[in-house]
Amino acid sequence: MVPPNFFTSEGILLTMTNYRWGGYLLVAIGLLNLRYQTGEPGVLANSLIIFTPGAVILILSFIPKTAALLNTKIAQRVSIAVGIAAIIFAAVN
Repeated sequence: MVPPNFFTSEGILLTMTNYRWGGYLLVAIGLLNLRYQTGEPGVLANSLIIFTPGAVILILSFIPKTAALLNTKIAQRVSIAVGIAAIIFAAVN
């Protein structure tokens, strides 16, 4: 018996897996930022700037119609740019 291939059209698309990893990464960085900068002015706003794109990507990757939209080249480039910008913001914040 051959195990199913989870990274094809029958299973989870590899692109959606990458989106979900990126979303989890931004959510985790946002929560870590909130915890480790407790007491700093504007920490909630800064953490939400990091957390929100990750949460949105996670939610969109589980909805079939928006998941199809996320597979376009433009959406991939925009999401990579937003993700990198959020990570850089977290690093310099």
